[in-house]
Amino acid sequence: MDRYTEIRSFSLVAEKGSFAGAALVEGVNPVVMGRRLDILESRLGVRLMHRSTRGLTLTALGEQFFDQCQHLLREFDMIESSITAGRQSVRGHLVVSAPAAFGRRHIAPHAPSFRERYPDLKLSFNFTDSVVDLVREGYDMSIRIGEVTDPNYVTVPLFPNRRVVCGTPGYFERHGIPRSPEELAKHNCLAFNLQGGQQRGWNFIRDGKVVSIRVEGDLACNDGELLFSWVKQGIGIGWRSTWEIQAELKRGTLVTVLDEFAALSYPIQAVYPQQRFLPAKVRHFIDYLKEIYNQPGYWEG
Repeated sequence: MDRYTEIRSFSLVAEKGSFAGAALVEGVNPVVMGRRLDILESRLGVRLMHRSTRGLTLTALGEQFFDQCQHLLREFDMIESSITAGRQSVRGHLVVSAPAAFGRRHIAPHAPSFRERYPDLKLSFNFTDSVVDLVREGYDMSIRIGEVTDPNYVTVPLFPNRRVVCGTPGYFERHGIPRSPEELAKHNCLAFNLQGGQQRGWNFIRDGKVVSIRVEGDLACNDGELLFSWVKQGIGIGWRSTWEIQAELKRGTLVTVLDEFAALSYPIQAVYPQQRFLPAKVRHFIDYLKEIYNQPGYWEG
């Protein structure tokens, strides 16, 4: 007999106060319930219940064990319910944060088809380049590009990504190609301002270590999409994610430089707060995005 059956039987007997009452719930003979209790007590080496002609009463250890068993059984039921609910339907309200440009290009377009798959689910998005506090601001999850160091969050990689230095062929014809990160000082580097982050500069790998290079340019802002637009116009060079520039690289309208110094990984990740049971709406949305992002040729479109 497995331990779950022993614990459930003991809890039923304690709740009903008799073998007969517990047996009725289980659909077995009362003798079976008595035998299960005997086996449990023998295995634990303690007396859990006092038996008398007036009925059954819990011992002090029995009361303590009963409380713990109730907690375990509730958790077991919640686990089963979460899995079952996830298979049957996804309901409620899913609130998601994501970087502005990424959200507009790679999340919002897929929302209608996800809603068609789960029509009982409501979706809300906040697309911003600021890092939000998911718990304090009431988000179920976010999509983030790069490392997440908060131990209170769980991360799920969706697709690999790197940051590379890029510009138009025309820009490099006019200004030359930088051969080392330090040569970026000679170039018009279009970067986020203080409100947009990246205050430490652009990151590179040299001799196996990450180095940050402070860059300067005559245009800066806190909007990644605007920075990318300036890069594509040939105004300067940018430090952009590979998810953003694949189509332009394929067409040849942008080229990369300093690839041998490129930082190893800035993965696209789903992030959600640590919790005992992951809501089905979060799990299904993460799986949905992962499925889309891993389709051959998706990022080149």
